[in-house]
Amino acid sequence: MSEIRTKVQFVDIDDDMAGQRIDNFLRNQLKNIPKSVVYRIVRKGEVRVNKKRVKAEYKLQAGDSVRIPPVTIEEKQEEAPISTKLNKVAELESQIIYEDDHMLILNKPSGIAVHGGSGLKFGAIEALRALRPQARFLELVHRIDRDTSGILLVAKKRSALRHLQAQFREKTVQKYYFALVMGKWKPSCRVVKAPLLKNEVNSIVRVNPNGKPSETRFKVLESFEQATLIQASPITGRTHQIRVHTQYTGHPIAWDDRYGDRRFDAYTAKVGLDRLFLHAANIVFMHPANDEKMEIHAEMEPKLQQAIKKLKAGV
Repeated sequence: MSEIRTKVQFVDIDDDMAGQRIDNFLRNQLKNIPKSVVYRIVRKGEVRVNKKRVKAEYKLQAGDSVRIPPVTIEEKQEEAPISTKLNKVAELESQIIYEDDHMLILNKPSGIAVHGGSGLKFGAIEALRALRPQARFLELVHRIDRDTSGILLVAKKRSALRHLQAQFREKTVQKYYFALVMGKWKPSCRVVKAPLLKNEVNSIVRVNPNGKPSETRFKVLESFEQATLIQASPITGRTHQIRVHTQYTGHPIAWDDRYGDRRFDAYTAKVGLDRLFLHAANIVFMHPANDEKMEIHAEMEPKLQQAIKKLKAGV
């Protein structure tokens, strides 16, 4: 078994690097080194900022000097790099719906996770990096579920990442999803406020009085015989929030493998559905470079559009 050896590095932090935690900074600098090793060298005081030990949560400041120690680990059998010829990887290039020097916006297909992990070799961000090896910086601004399609923001500069994530934290970003839910949604049900608690063992989220405050706003777009197309706008950003809030009201989303209803899945299969009908369709935010208002729309994939047409026709 071979070894990975890194050399000692000295990095001067500029304005674009400032603001990030030292552990996240190190994980970017030591890309092939396991996360556990990164945290260990910080904990043992081997990483120095301005010649002093720091904790993992330390936030870098412009002008800091970081010493990254040499690291040696045994290398597992080398995995082949992500092939840009894989259909799912190659498809992402055509799904970029906006791009400039500061960011790109992806209409992420359903079935692709936003990042690798938990047995997944790659996600959207790893695929984008493979497609653009020359890119110095590509980082997720936020996340959406693997089976949810639609808008995903990716920063191309650290300054853009900080600016956009600040908007998400301050809840000034407006996000609108389309969802097909079971039954007749009452137009009078416009807001659901129900605290959500995540089970850390299986990641199942439930409404629980001990959970975190959560709010989603809803609007009926179209009603069908046994289903409703709704617009959902999450005010808070909890895991699986829209999926759990719709289930909580008695109207689970079509083809939701965690919170859905198999009877509704069987019904919607008749109109060609075989995936979660949740799509991040619209987003409104301020551009990170000039603070101009941005409104982006992402089309639903043909399968979802066809399902709606068939429901309208009473199929």
